[in-house]
Amino acid sequence: MSAKIYTYEEIAKHNKREDLWMVIDAKVYDITPFVDEHPGGEEVLIDEGAKDATGPFEDVGHSPDARDLLEKYYIGDVDPASVPVQTTSTTTTTSGQAPQGNALRILLPLVVLLAWAYYRFLA
Repeated sequence: MSAKIYTYEEIAKHNKREDLWMVIDAKVYDITPFVDEHPGGEEVLIDEGAKDATGPFEDVGHSPDARDLLEKYYIGDVDPASVPVQTTSTTTTTSGQAPQGNALRILLPLVVLLAWAYYRFLA
């Protein structure tokens, strides 16, 4: 049985908390049921939803368990001929300014790394 193929245009329509899809590594996931369970909060998912979130997903450094959990929400693949579309975000930016994001995506892994280094080398 072959996987269902979705275009970025179709994926972009699923951009609300009650209907949220995400693309990671060219695979499409319906993460709607996971929004309330996400340890980083729902805002992170909603900000990255309805588009390719491979970069942010990799940047956070998700565990193998998190990667395994993704399979539960897998619904198909991205059409390789499809081109990403601009999605409306809850965060607005003006030209010349960097987009605002959730600082916890960077701070939390940094704090964990610093704590590990402290206990490993100084304690």
